[in-house]
Amino acid sequence: MKLYKVRFEIFLATQLAILFGSLFFPGDFYELTLLPLLYLMGILAGILMISKRRKLTWFFVILFGVSAFIFGSSMIYRQESSGDLILRLIIYFIFYIAVTWNVIQQVWRAKHVSRKVIVGLMSGYISLGFLAFFLFMAIELTHPGAFQGTLMESQQFEIKSEAILYYSYITLLTIGYGEIIPAIPIAQKAAILVGLLGQFYLVIVTAVVVEKYIKHSHKG
Repeated sequence: MKLYKVRFEIFLATQLAILFGSLFFPGDFYELTLLPLLYLMGILAGILMISKRRKLTWFFVILFGVSAFIFGSSMIYRQESSGDLILRLIIYFIFYIAVTWNVIQQVWRAKHVSRKVIVGLMSGYISLGFLAFFLFMAIELTHPGAFQGTLMESQQFEIKSEAILYYSYITLLTIGYGEIIPAIPIAQKAAILVGLLGQFYLVIVTAVVVEKYIKHSHKG
């Protein structure tokens, strides 16, 4: 299957589109229409990634169908309940856990460091940021005010969502500018968890790939 050979590239492309698409499209159109479609495309790209694992593939095909149904309903009625939104976040969270773990496994088991492995390494790290985003969003929706700061003062959901996505990657990268702070214990613990995962990924997974590259280059 030709698409399977470029699975990492396709998955990375959908991730970058989700992260930076708002720079090129109007805010309302991007948040309400394009972004949910990009997430659905991300699920399809993830399904391609794990397509050799039949049972897991069918499980995520079902999740894709549920997520597409929720998106279709929100487009018809031009609104989305908080329950539907939380359900979508749970679906994306489960999906990204499975796909991120699968990406890490594929990168870890690679005998040689090729372009595919490097792209997989990148997409795996970006996936951790999305996991953080879904986790933080679920906390904010179930505990309003869990995250506070200058970027969280707006009452518009789209602006808050963008702010939390930003905060997710700032936390993963352990930069911490301070515009957003976790204000309750569950949010603080989640922030610690995300920071640790980011460091573990860099120290362990990336180090293993670098070691394989060094060994392979010496043999060459």
